[in-house]
Amino acid sequence: MTEHLDLPAPQVRERAARDVSGWPVLTIALVVLILSIVLFFVGVMQETDAVAGSLVGLSALLGIGALIVLVGLTPVAPGEARVLQLLGRYTGTLRNDGLRWVNPLTARHKISTRIRNHETDVLKVNDADGNPIEIAAVVVWQVEDTARAVFEVDDFIEFVAIQTETAVRHIANSYSYDSHDTDRMSLRDNADEITARLSEEIGVRVAAAGVTIIESRLTRLAYSPEIAHAMLRRQQANAIVAARARIVEGAVGMVEMALLRLAEHDVVDLDEERKAAMVSNLLVVLCGDRDAQPVVNAGTLYS
Repeated sequence: MTEHLDLPAPQVRERAARDVSGWPVLTIALVVLILSIVLFFVGVMQETDAVAGSLVGLSALLGIGALIVLVGLTPVAPGEARVLQLLGRYTGTLRNDGLRWVNPLTARHKISTRIRNHETDVLKVNDADGNPIEIAAVVVWQVEDTARAVFEVDDFIEFVAIQTETAVRHIANSYSYDSHDTDRMSLRDNADEITARLSEEIGVRVAAAGVTIIESRLTRLAYSPEIAHAMLRRQQANAIVAARARIVEGAVGMVEMALLRLAEHDVVDLDEERKAAMVSNLLVVLCGDRDAQPVVNAGTLYS
């Protein structure tokens, strides 16, 4: 079962930012910057103060403008995104890799969109029967909504780690380590179903951070050391009982088949007492855990 969580509605959702290719902007900015340097030296060489001041002032304006434009250049690597924020307001996300240009006044938060792994520590919890067990899991996850990852939680990486541990504890508390009831799922016997429910629960918990769960797997599942020996003996006893039950079931079938064949082919006529003796002997031979020692009867069937 998946735990129902009443999570608040997200305040922001990812949207594409307004950007242009950065290479034309870089070319133009460099040309303007070189032009401003040339104008500065030309102005310095002028003999007239008015002309010199005008050229130097123009070169300063062009240089400052070129530098401001250069600040807007933003390199975006593959597997990364840039979350843009202008004066505290979310304005969009850059996902196109390469050199991009955006408003120079925006703050740009780098965030990885690569696939990541998180492995929990070995947790000691009680299963549904109250038995202490050790359990650990690995989760494969990826940031799907960068805006929610940045603005909805303080630290989305720590958030994923804590919510994963919480989900693993809840799953461990909800199921028994081992169940002999075929209608009841257990952690050991229903690994695929358990991990599917674990992925579902973690996905619900981390959805607020804009994270999607790709896969989760249990990496450790064992009884705690203080009860491991006792549980091993119980498992061995259950296995012996199950094996004996199967042996007895097969032996009874073989005895029935033997009596039926003897009667069909009229091999020997047995009364009820001899049938009971034959059944007893066959069951001893078939159900015994040691090889039977045959006894040759040199007399009649009745002596």
